[in-house]
Amino acid sequence: MSQISPLQKARAAYAPKLPPALARGAAVRVIEGAPTTAVADVDKIKAIFKTTFGSPVLTFEAADKAAGAKPVTVGVILSGGQAPGGHNVIAGLFDGIKSLNSDSRLIGFLKGPDGLVRDEYMELTPAVIDAYRNTGGFDMIGSGRTKLETDEQFEAARRNCEVLGISALVIIGGDDSNTNACMLAEYFKSHDIPIQVIGCPKTIDGDLKNEWIEASFGFDTACRVYSELIGNIGRDANSAKKYWHFIKLMGRSASHIALECALQTQPNVAIISEEVAAKKMTLAEIVEQIAVVVAARAAAGMNFGVALIPEGLIEFVPEIKVLIAELNDLLAANADKVNAMDKAAKVEFVKANLSAELAKVFGSLPAGIQAQLCNDRDPHGNVQVSLIETEKMLAEMVGTRLKQMKAEGTYVGKFSTQVHFFGYEGRCAAPSNYDADYCYSLGYNAAALIGAGRTGYMSSVRNTVLPAEKWIAGGIPITMMMNIERRHGHDKPVIRKALVELDGAPFKFFAAHRAEWAKETAYVYPGPIQYFGPTEVCDLVTKTLTLEKAAK
Repeated sequence: MSQISPLQKARAAYAPKLPPALARGAAVRVIEGAPTTAVADVDKIKAIFKTTFGSPVLTFEAADKAAGAKPVTVGVILSGGQAPGGHNVIAGLFDGIKSLNSDSRLIGFLKGPDGLVRDEYMELTPAVIDAYRNTGGFDMIGSGRTKLETDEQFEAARRNCEVLGISALVIIGGDDSNTNACMLAEYFKSHDIPIQVIGCPKTIDGDLKNEWIEASFGFDTACRVYSELIGNIGRDANSAKKYWHFIKLMGRSASHIALECALQTQPNVAIISEEVAAKKMTLAEIVEQIAVVVAARAAAGMNFGVALIPEGLIEFVPEIKVLIAELNDLLAANADKVNAMDKAAKVEFVKANLSAELAKVFGSLPAGIQAQLCNDRDPHGNVQVSLIETEKMLAEMVGTRLKQMKAEGTYVGKFSTQVHFFGYEGRCAAPSNYDADYCYSLGYNAAALIGAGRTGYMSSVRNTVLPAEKWIAGGIPITMMMNIERRHGHDKPVIRKALVELDGAPFKFFAAHRAEWAKETAYVYPGPIQYFGPTEVCDLVTKTLTLEKAAK
């Protein structure tokens, strides 16, 4: 790094907070809980993880540094998409293993799990670590999405670790990455290979959490970045008073980001995918719901508003899921014939060959979305759902419905739209104080798990809604978060994704206030993340976590 910004220079001096159990170093007193089980499919999970299943939850208490602790060489991997705070996990891990023994070493595998398998790495020295403290991004060692799931990969990992003298691996990733970490831990332990494997919970989507994992790191920062932008747009909408802004937010499998940003900014409309699925809402019903809000605001002289749309919404609409499945089958069964058609012909072929009910659903979609569904396919011939511009689709469909309402005499107003997708803007932001502290603690805590000789565990730091001196450090067996899912025709053990709970306090609070936010212009303008100043401004906790803890 030849140049750094004034903010980055100031942030480099920030000293992240630690739970009291870790304050004296990574050597801790271990308190074991009762044996654990899995969240579902217990017998199948137990059969797969014969040596790591049933391990107890661990809680750490402060202890004097262990006398004569041996130096360790630890490998670290960043896996999956970026999330703010990843560098602080590595920094915490580095400081933690150095507290065990100053001769301990940290090896960073490059470009994610591929680096472990291909033996591509770099030693992380104090100079490297210090250059990245409290910074965003994963550029220290890079990341990747390769899955670690085959015996060949596990054997390559063993060979490369043994050559480097590595006795522990820390995998920083989301649900799939930590599932792979658990598989690797089981392989090593069942083959008497003395290499520990520890996971750290990462994903801005917020869907890796449970009683013991309060938050996946990066969620706090990403939501604050998006909420700043949404607040700015809300201010612009309220100033210009002529646009409806449709904003798509990251979160394909769960709507935690959309919900948190709604709680922070109070938009006029926020769709929550899990509610759509639970109520079996059709696309027409979603469009109607938005159109009714637009019409009511227009009747009050407000031809503007803000609507939040989760990235994965379309996959939660039952009729669209069925449509996509039938489309995939139809196009696969006629692949040669369809591939020879131009784009327009493909659309007409689909319209003529879908079942009558689904043909009606397909026909209701904007022409651009119809073409996308027919033409943008992945290598397996399936619809690339993530590429569907849901925000544009809904803006156009609401516009069409409003024209009908105007003809019916139930809408008088003007409807002009702007569309946005906030995704990559939040993934590599400089971490908030919460994420800087939480991530550093997760890494330091991972070192404590290594020092305690554990494997197949996820680093757990909880009670984070309170000041750091009341945080609780420990670890949970990754197996206790697992169930069996059908993937690509096979049963696979995976960490269960945490969806928005419709009976949970965050959603209930949102549901109780959304009618008011729809009617009024009640926007909140969070502004940019604050790193320096009073604690009530700088050390905020997400609305989601605050509401969840207040309800307990």
